[in-house]
Formats: sequence, C-alpha cells, structure tokens
Amino acid sequence: MPLDRIDRQILELLQNDGRMTNVELAERVGLTAPPCLRRVRALEEQGAIRGYHAELDPATLGYPITVFALVSLRSQAEADLAAFEHHVAKIPEIRECHMLNGEIDFILKIVAIDLKAFQEILTTHLTPAPNVASVKTSLTIRTAKSVPGIPVPQGD
Repeated sequence: MPLDRIDRQILELLQNDGRMTNVELAERVGLTAPPCLRRVRALEEQGAIRGYHAELDPATLGYPITVFALVSLRSQAEADLAAFEHHVAKIPEIRECHMLNGEIDFILKIVAIDLKAFQEILTTHLTPAPNVASVKTSLTIRTAKSVPGIPVPQGD
C-alpha cells in the first residue's frame, strides 16, 4: 500500500498515542481536522490500522509472572497446527502465540498471577493438549525492551 509522508506521520503518532484527538493529530501533521479524519478512516479501511487499545501494566493488575513457552507438536499437518492454535486461543493467560520455522513449532507468551497459577496452566491446559510433544518454558526475569507496534519509516 503506498503511503505518503503524512500517512506515515499519522501512523506513527497514533501508534504512540491512540487516544490523541483528531484535532491534535491534524495539527501535528499539518492538516485541518476533516482531511486528517478522512486519512485515518482510509488507513483503517486499508487495514494499516487494525484497532486501538490501552497498554496495561501486568504487574499492577496482578499478573507479575511472564513466561515464554516453546512448544513442539507431534504432527505439523495443517489441521493439527490449526487445532493447537484454536486450543490456545481459548486460554486467556496465553497472550501471544507465534508459529515458528525450525525445531520449535510455537512460542507462547503467558502471564500468570503466580508460579502456582502458571504451573496449573502448564499442566492442565498446555502439556496435555492434543498433539503436544514437548513444552520448554523460560520465566522472564525482567524486560529490557517492550515496544508495541512496528517502526514506521518516514521516507520522503
């Protein structure tokens, strides 16, 4: 999708502050409010903007534990991959699920209220899931960088 300088500015500004008003956004990119809103709507319709959300602090809200789980499946047939994805989609503590290329089939990001709760997720929902061959987990000690979104190139 071809994006001009103003579109890229709009994307970067909204990615950094999705609560910014259209008037403030228009001012920052050098437009009046109506054409700025039309551009935002066009970016939404084209799929460049998929949605808006608040970034929540897990620890403040009672989820101080973050674990990454590397999952290997017995079968990589498309139906088995889709079944696993459907299974983990129903577990609210699993916040991300990415299919990988290589030895490991999926990496999951899991949050938990404590280690006992994580162990329960692991032993009752994850390891006994159909087609799961192995699960290797790593507990996060600290997060040095967590930047939502993507880098928006500014170009011409």
